Amino acid sequence: MILEVKHLQLVEALAAYGTLTNAGKHLNLTQSALSHQLVELERRLGTPLFHRIGRRLVPTLAGDRLLRSATRTLSILRRTESSLKRIAAGHEALLRFSTACYTTYHWLSPLLEEYARRCPKVDVQVVAEATGRPIDALLTGKIDVGIVSDVISDERIDFVPLFQDEVVLIVPPTHRLASRSFVAAQDLADEHLLVYTEPRVDNVIFRRVLDPAGIVPRRVSAIQLTEAIVEMVKAGLGVAAMARWAVDPYVRAGNLVGVRITPEGLHRAWHAATLRQQAPPLYVREFCRLLGVGPLSSGQGGPVRREASM
Repeated sequence: MILEVKHLQLVEALAAYGTLTNAGKHLNLTQSALSHQLVELERRLGTPLFHRIGRRLVPTLAGDRLLRSATRTLSILRRTESSLKRIAAGHEALLRFSTACYTTYHWLSPLLEEYARRCPKVDVQVVAEATGRPIDALLTGKIDVGIVSDVISDERIDFVPLFQDEVVLIVPPTHRLASRSFVAAQDLADEHLLVYTEPRVDNVIFRRVLDPAGIVPRRVSAIQLTEAIVEMVKAGLGVAAMARWAVDPYVRAGNLVGVRITPEGLHRAWHAATLRQQAPPLYVREFCRLLGVGPLSSGQGGPVRREASM
């Protein structure tokens, strides 16, 4: 293609200012450089673009046609550039995120309210269908931020430390394990364990507690709905391992008991996963900073706040 943006700017400036000297000042080019550029463009196009009338330049038929296209094209490019700058500055954008917390999003409400105040022009979308595989969704461009508790080695992804939380075993107040100070893997051998996903590799209690001890619960059921799991546990139909902050309202209401898993507790470190880039947009960095506050819980073993930086 012969035409470049600089050629469109050249034709626009010459038509507007009439002389090489004035157009050169507008484009920050010397008269000589501008003249050389014009002569070279006319040579490549095979037709003159301007009549030389004294010191003034007047568009030819070809020049007028190119000027009309230049005006439209440069207007579109300037609007696009302005929009991209606004996106980069966090004034206008769409931020899509997902979290491995499945349907437990209530802790995000205060965060999103604060984010709306800081970045009022940014629309936020929770991509619930990416919950099970946020890293895959990130790499395929379906989300911009994934909130994950498992960090992998991938040079395409940056993991920003956010907060730590504790996973506890939730049981009804009348359950045989409710009075324990902690439960061990062996205590779950005769239990019906409710989990979010069936593959054991995706379950922290299997990966870090049950599998190392060689323990398999009597029954395992996968239910991808936090509220349904909670109601089943309240009804005495099973037990579940969930974040303490996620079940804190039910524990404080006396409907459930959260029992520590192992004497040391089962803790996770959460991260914000983003695609690696030289300078992440401001609105993404601001979102990750707010995520670093973590879910607020009044229960024992709530999240440990960490400073998120990008």
